[in-house]
Amino acid sequence: MKLGKFYSEDGGRTGGTPRNSATVILLHERDRGPCEVFLMRRHRKQAFMGGAFVFPGGALDEADTAPKIEACIEGFGQADARRLLQEPDLSGMTALGLFMAAIRETFEEAGILLARDASGRTVDLTDPDRAARFSRYRLDLHEGRIGLTELAQREGIRYSPDLLTPYSHWITPEIEARRFDTRFFLARLPAGQVPTHDRMELTESRWMTPADALAEHDAGRIVLMPPTLKTMEELQALSSTESLFAAAESRKIEAILPEACQTADGFALLLPDDPEYSPATHRKPARPGRATRIVMRDGIWRRVTPQ
Repeated sequence: MKLGKFYSEDGGRTGGTPRNSATVILLHERDRGPCEVFLMRRHRKQAFMGGAFVFPGGALDEADTAPKIEACIEGFGQADARRLLQEPDLSGMTALGLFMAAIRETFEEAGILLARDASGRTVDLTDPDRAARFSRYRLDLHEGRIGLTELAQREGIRYSPDLLTPYSHWITPEIEARRFDTRFFLARLPAGQVPTHDRMELTESRWMTPADALAEHDAGRIVLMPPTLKTMEELQALSSTESLFAAAESRKIEAILPEACQTADGFALLLPDDPEYSPATHRKPARPGRATRIVMRDGIWRRVTPQ
């Protein structure tokens, strides 16, 4: 069975080495009830993840690691990026580039820009003329007619990687030809900005609580791929964005490399704490009573606790 690409949003590197990428879990705190997460539906005709609901994200571009990008960031550097990602062996520029890829993809795909103006406030797009101008920048960035550096210079803004909190790290299973090494980040919705899907690769968007997203997926009304599904399960256990960010800032981030195999439950992705997981480099202690595998049943990925 072909798993399909479910870690990143653009063309992967064929072969054994996964391509670095980033994705952003955009959160909105409500006056009452649990926080909501921004999800977008991939175009149904897309070769990969067609019709699935995803977080904004995509692969690391060369421009994300260009030295000149550092001049467009204030108060955050390569050492900060490596420390927060908890990846001391990663090059400093690649680490910083992952934060910048997260910022760029969130702007291209969702229209949300994690940046501050000259006064130090997050970029406010409530003014219609300014919103229209940045909407053009968004398309120009997507089409390669402008880069992040030029955008920052034109508008006098500085990008804000400090608004991103690393949350998790997923690697595409080795069975896949297209593989991605993806860092997941948390981000709060900035004041004065409203997310919208790009209406090209993404055809619909919704704010959903984690519980509602899981219920819709389990009922077959929306499609969540395994990393999104597992992430929603984790987010559901936390009652507010404050508790979520507090937990994320104190957690140890370890790469999750699912193992694809046939099991008694059917075709499955075993997570590193599953009792039958075999890759020694990523294995974690088994935790009985937890859903440690994701099984394909009737065309839907299901969370399963091994017997």
